Amino acid sequence: MRIKEEASRLLDSEYMVPAIFIILSYFAWQFSGLTGSFVFNQVVTRFIRDGILVLSLIIPVVAGMGLNFAITVGAMAIQTALLIVIGYQVEGIKGILLAIIIGVFLSLVLGYVIGRILNRVKGKEMITTIIIGFLFNSIYQLIFLVGFGTVIPVANKEIILTRGIGVRNTVDLGMYRNTIDKFGLFKIGELEIPLFMIIVVLLFAAIIFYILHTRFGQEVKAVGSDRQTSEILGINTNMIRIKVMILSTILAAFGQLAYLQNIGMFDVYTAHMNADIISCAALLAGGASIKKAKIRHALMGIFLFHTLFIVSPQAGQNLFNNAALGEYFRSFVAYGTIALALILNIKNENKFS
Repeated sequence: MRIKEEASRLLDSEYMVPAIFIILSYFAWQFSGLTGSFVFNQVVTRFIRDGILVLSLIIPVVAGMGLNFAITVGAMAIQTALLIVIGYQVEGIKGILLAIIIGVFLSLVLGYVIGRILNRVKGKEMITTIIIGFLFNSIYQLIFLVGFGTVIPVANKEIILTRGIGVRNTVDLGMYRNTIDKFGLFKIGELEIPLFMIIVVLLFAAIIFYILHTRFGQEVKAVGSDRQTSEILGINTNMIRIKVMILSTILAAFGQLAYLQNIGMFDVYTAHMNADIISCAALLAGGASIKKAKIRHALMGIFLFHTLFIVSPQAGQNLFNNAALGEYFRSFVAYGTIALALILNIKNENKFS
């Protein structure tokens, strides 16, 4: 009986999905021809780019709200803040700080709105956050395609299209690029370790860990475990859920800022569009589910998911002499991870129900 229970436990998504990624990553790396140092540098880069975005998904899962695909709203909030700062040509650390202030304010307001909406669709949060992401994306596109240069005056004409209305497709963030990354960059042979940014990501992880162990965190866990019982115990579940979405949206804004300043430029209309899928897939790759997520799932998932994401195109090129197959495999990995984790999650629920 004990052996059967142990085998059943190993089939759980917490163990199954990471194991699949480890195996696929190893074989893909062997066929890719890429050096270990190159893969390591690329994975570390993606760790500091996407780490905070993935961490922003944890608290909503703990609160029983599933995967928050509306983190794209937080990403759009910080992009809006950056475009405002660039429009008024505030450079360097001052520009970053001003963008953070504006982005956090927008994220707070938008997170509150999202929380209020989700309180009206309890039990259907995941599909609702997908729709919310599409809705706010449409509003975002309208503002920067039509609003900038008409109702919203812009001092910096370089970011405006030649017709005088709308922002260019691509905006250079050269004035902010690696503003944070350049601190604490160590090189050991061919390995590059941006120690400061790694510490920043781990600091956000520590903050989330601390929040989940405060009184508020215990209430979040209670709401996620049994909402009806929490209400009987006197917990304001609606307000807890709103606070959770505010926190998630603000964290997503910080995550997108880390991502953009590392790259040094962004596509105004598309930079945020895959943030939700990639982040959710990375979290699930680490062994999380739609009802259980821990910091270790996020940190491990980033390394596993992006390792396979990096080596698969070159492996496809070497195996089939067609790099396009590797690119298709990237999309398959992202959506397939989510599908596999959901299937295993539902299977486990049916098993223990």
